[in-house]
Amino acid sequence: GGVAAGYAAREFAKQGVQPGELAIISKESVAPYERPALSKGYLFPQNAARLPGFHTCVGSGGEKLLPEWYTEKGIELILSTEIVKADLASKTLTSAAGATFTYETLLIATGSSTIKLTDFGVQGAEANNILYLRDINDADKLVAAMQAKKDGKAVVVGGGYIGLELSAALKLNNFDVTMVYPEPWCMPRLFTAGIAHFYEGYYASKGINIVKGTVASGFDADANGDVAVVKLKDGRVLDANIVIVGVGGRPLTGLFKGQVDEEKGGLKTDTFFETSVAGVYAIGDVASFPMKLYNEPRRVEHVDHARKSAEQAVKAIKAKESGETVAEYDYLPYFYSRSFDIAWQFYGDNVGESVLFGDNDPAAAKAKFGTYWVKDGKVVGVFLEGGSADENQAIAKVARAQPPA
Repeated sequence: GGVAAGYAAREFAKQGVQPGELAIISKESVAPYERPALSKGYLFPQNAARLPGFHTCVGSGGEKLLPEWYTEKGIELILSTEIVKADLASKTLTSAAGATFTYETLLIATGSSTIKLTDFGVQGAEANNILYLRDINDADKLVAAMQAKKDGKAVVVGGGYIGLELSAALKLNNFDVTMVYPEPWCMPRLFTAGIAHFYEGYYASKGINIVKGTVASGFDADANGDVAVVKLKDGRVLDANIVIVGVGGRPLTGLFKGQVDEEKGGLKTDTFFETSVAGVYAIGDVASFPMKLYNEPRRVEHVDHARKSAEQAVKAIKAKESGETVAEYDYLPYFYSRSFDIAWQFYGDNVGESVLFGDNDPAAAKAKFGTYWVKDGKVVGVFLEGGSADENQAIAKVARAQPPA
């Protein structure tokens, strides 16, 4: 019932799905929506995004699929229903409430779950207002906490996507924000030291405190059970009214363990997203698929791939029914982020040697800089901050063409 499910539903409708042929079973209580809105527009102090404003497929400039759209198309939305058992041999799914569903074709779009500090037994991690962000319920809890602890102190644990986007959102809501992460710089899975230099300096200029090279090792709560103190491994202690943790996610593949082939932490699929079990497809975060551009299997955790893999799988399902074929999935990795008044895009692969270009001075009036990655004499990846729409299209072309350098 996440992003991939919404885009799959739209593609099924395009392909002429008949009423009663398609059901979406979702643990969430609302129709599929654009998850990126939760770390951005949902948290704005003014004109905050709210449903039904960001149902899929509005995130890629498409039509907003309201609950009534599904009804009109004869697509059954089975909400607030968690599947706890999947038996692929008998083609049955069992819900937490004990209901049984049978299927002919299964599309696994379970996404990821949030890694929690309680998973590691971190002392005091069950205190109130230690929050995570994955779904709309999490976002509502965060909004309520921001209202209850107005103008308070927030500590963000993690220096990745969630850490950077939520630090910005909390600052916009007038919180005193400290970011804590163990790595030498932010977003280390993508950023080089040169790229991170700009964002860390920019965030510092906005009044965000950055503490690197350590982790949260424990929390103390006040008499109400609300978090009050974050203890760091290096001995430092931070006051906090709200703690947000963004330390990563895990693909939700547990239901299918031992029933389908796995690879790279996901469910192994072909270029049409069909798994080793005929009639069972996997898309989005959980799929490990052959990436044509780099000639190797990859798993991609990003909304862009969730949308595109959904469309590819549905086209393949419908083509199989009519004995036709569809083109291979030829994905170009793409990541982006927006915070404050800055925005970056990245295409390709961040491997090999990196070359910084432009001015990455955090104090620049209108920052514009980027990085090329060069491997085996070819440009394989490009990052650009502050690009125009045309320039962002241009870096995508470069990353796909892999010109010699």
